Amino acid sequence: MRRTLIASVGMVPFVTPRNSDPYDVLGGNAIRRALDDAGVQLDSVDQIYAGYVYGDSTSGQRTVYQVGQTGVPIVDVNNNCSTGSSALWLARQAVAGGAADCVLAFGFEQRERGALQLKWPDRPDPLGEFRSVLSAEQGASDAPFAAQLFGGAGAPYTEEHGTSDETFAKIAVKARRHAANNPYAVFRDPVTVDEVLVSPMIHGPLTRLQCCPPTCGAAAAVLVSDEFARRHSLRADVAITGQAMTTDASASFDGDLVCLVGFDMTQRAADQVYEATGVSPDDLDVVELHDCFTSHELLSYEALRLTPPGTAEKFVLAGDNTYGGKVVTNPSGGLLSKGHPLGATGLGQCAELTWQLRGQTESRQVEGARLALQHNIGLGGAAVVTLYEKLS
Repeated sequence: MRRTLIASVGMVPFVTPRNSDPYDVLGGNAIRRALDDAGVQLDSVDQIYAGYVYGDSTSGQRTVYQVGQTGVPIVDVNNNCSTGSSALWLARQAVAGGAADCVLAFGFEQRERGALQLKWPDRPDPLGEFRSVLSAEQGASDAPFAAQLFGGAGAPYTEEHGTSDETFAKIAVKARRHAANNPYAVFRDPVTVDEVLVSPMIHGPLTRLQCCPPTCGAAAAVLVSDEFARRHSLRADVAITGQAMTTDASASFDGDLVCLVGFDMTQRAADQVYEATGVSPDDLDVVELHDCFTSHELLSYEALRLTPPGTAEKFVLAGDNTYGGKVVTNPSGGLLSKGHPLGATGLGQCAELTWQLRGQTESRQVEGARLALQHNIGLGGAAVVTLYEKLS
């Protein structure tokens, strides 16, 4: 397997649905930014992977065609909320396995306002088993389905470990504090713990300010081999040194709501990366993790082994999740502040971590960052964990 370098990244600011350009404009602009960052032309790209969730077939092709039509393979990818990282996973495999020397991965989403909805009610629901487990464990609710899942997972953890409502709220406060320095984030105004707690209750421990908003956006990355980078005098200072994707095992549907929302998937993917690279969670400098809800960020601390089981609240209260602590989590502001344009989310995380390792993030820079971990999860399900390393 060849080493895979991140030659470039590009991203457009995430926006609310009412302020969004069409998806092909969003995606096209992200592609152009990534190509400009690398200093390569589209005709240098061997393969393209396009990630999006809500769109017709070949929307990826339409988006690429706004930039250029070179005839190379374009594959459209849909893996729910982990779509962007799934496109990245495929692109890395193509380079690492020698099938291509230069691959473009990009993701976009033109979201509708409001919570996610089932689009095809006339056929089997891919999340039908999730709905059955959720209904059996906590009954009916009028809350949005995603909030029922992730808020529901937060409730048993709270009961077992005595986690306070204020701890969950502190995660939202941290997200906004980090996002204040990120021009790509939608919500950058600070909030207080009290403001978070008095915002409308959604489900379980979650109030509205603890739920990621629907946003639109796009991001892209160009992945290359060492030889291609040398031949074209491209940047070779950031590499993907480990990556794993996992899907649900039977334990996901045994009635444990924490497992239902992907804790086991995440832990297995993270463990595979740590074992393959020899990197310990204690070695990490910065992490972009999937904080669709504050409850999921709290659970992900333990799933990624950033802190031992049952200690996530202590991790938050000690400030170990922010600057000056053990590891800076979501310096971008995360999904809670950037929003969650599903197909773009994973590649937006990739862009942030690449910029962090390059030292290009100005006032949100994690000083001395050399190892970065990315975590992106989609229910239904797929979890992708990626390790990035600064090479020089």
